[in-house]
Amino acid sequence: MTSIPLRAAVVGGGPAGLMAAEMLARHGVAVDLFDAMPSVGRKFLLAGRGGLNLTHSDDPPKFIAHYGDRSSALRDAVSAFGGDEIRRWSADLGVETFVGTSGRVFPKDMKAAPLLRAWLHRLRAAGVRFHTRHRWQGWDADGGLVFDTPVGRVSHAATATVLALGGASWPRLGSDGAWVPLLAARGVAIAPLRPANCGFDVAPTREGGAGWSDHLRQRFAGQPVKPVAARLATQGPLEGTQGEFVLTETGIEGSLVYAHAAALRDEIAAQGHATWLIDLLPQHSPQQVLAETQRPRGPRSLSTHLKSRLGIAGLKMALLHEVLSPQQLHDPAQLAAALKALPLVLARPRPVDEAISTAGGVRFDALDANGMLREVPGVFCAGEMLDWEAPTGGYLLTACFATGRVAGEGAAKWLRQ
Repeated sequence: MTSIPLRAAVVGGGPAGLMAAEMLARHGVAVDLFDAMPSVGRKFLLAGRGGLNLTHSDDPPKFIAHYGDRSSALRDAVSAFGGDEIRRWSADLGVETFVGTSGRVFPKDMKAAPLLRAWLHRLRAAGVRFHTRHRWQGWDADGGLVFDTPVGRVSHAATATVLALGGASWPRLGSDGAWVPLLAARGVAIAPLRPANCGFDVAPTREGGAGWSDHLRQRFAGQPVKPVAARLATQGPLEGTQGEFVLTETGIEGSLVYAHAAALRDEIAAQGHATWLIDLLPQHSPQQVLAETQRPRGPRSLSTHLKSRLGIAGLKMALLHEVLSPQQLHDPAQLAAALKALPLVLARPRPVDEAISTAGGVRFDALDANGMLREVPGVFCAGEMLDWEAPTGGYLLTACFATGRVAGEGAAKWLRQ
């Protein structure tokens, strides 16, 4: 009896696709990996430009909670390949990691390139064949994968396929969401793609205005606001998250904003706007702040008084002037309340192609337990093209690795059967 060789295609050369290829190769499956760009791992390298945040050291319950209402859908995958497992996997590639003060995990040299090089070397040694400049265009009449390439349109037959095509937030790196109509045409249930870990435009701070005043934008755009804490107005007073954010030409962005981005985006969709409350003095109690605003300042200006007594100056002082009326600024009680909860009204999230990541995608109920599309047998999905989101901090990469692992293992299992 002649055995049929086990062959699989992986479409997408990001972390999820590479991990799926690794799992398939471990099971003796011949793997062809296709990517639209001239080289694989481009978003992975870009993510590591300021230091590759591979994962996080949170304990499992806290870790999985960062996936919000998709926690239950991702629990098994992330539990099987979470922070500890990723650190061991990285070490096995010769790249040791460390835990930063924030709990984030980085390679010791902070760089993405050495890890990617070692990973690609291992995949090539395992027989994975790479095909770049291949942009997936769906299936032909015989079920083969169709690609646009520099030499024209080509087809590739595969017994099993893993799609790891990303979201829509990095079109210049290949993640443009062009796969959505291709899968929708096959009856796959897909949640609309939306921006995640994104900036927001601020609503006019003055009647008749358009966002920030010219003064604030021209003098302070691009500068960080720190240290601060923040929460949504609909959250309780003890739920603030501390960190920093950046003032942009049209609003706000940065790590503290991203921590609340999903809730802000969803509240804007439901209510037409969202109010973000900023604690400009997270190290001071409300009572301490009120005592200082009520303290007589004699001939000193308000700016001089707040700078000397509370350290409020520069951009923080400018934000107070931007949001509060003169009457509120000179009312000690209202000023103290604003210093601890300055309201910024946000009008809209920035477009998805400016976001760090994407929410929405292939719904989990469109997949079986092995990551295979119920409507398209033999086709598995992984990574950011699935309907989940998470804040920055290592949670994004972890879920991409973990779901890639599930899809690769699932495809290998399906091939064996």
